[in-house]
Amino acid sequence: MAIRQEDESAVEVQLTPLIDCVFLLLIFFLVSSQLKKVEKRLEVDLPRAHVVKTYKQTPDIISVGVNARGSLFVNARAVGSGGLLDALREAKAAAPGRRVVIDGDVHAPFRAVVQALDACAMQGLEVAGIHTAEGIPDHD
Repeated sequence: MAIRQEDESAVEVQLTPLIDCVFLLLIFFLVSSQLKKVEKRLEVDLPRAHVVKTYKQTPDIISVGVNARGSLFVNARAVGSGGLLDALREAKAAAPGRRVVIDGDVHAPFRAVVQALDACAMQGLEVAGIHTAEGIPDHD
């Protein structure tokens, strides 16, 4: 004698938790890709020094770059000498208390580095240091 079960419910796949997980992964990758833009660096040949203090590029550090031709960059975005003050003012307004690290090419004109330091002082930004490479070369 066969026994019949009266409660035969259809098996359903719950898509709501799956969709939630996909959206969380999407948000995670979008946020992490945005942080990757902050780490974008200007290609410069850094001067060498015996004592090197390393720093991690974080959103609270403003990177002011000077390439070999003397062109100025703020967070790897070309600003030129005319737009340097405005770019620093915008970066400071976005998050007060930010510090600046100067990335200067070894062949950068000294006047451009002084201009970057002067612009930081005019905006009231603390210069945390000048980024260098480790070790003094035997010849130059």
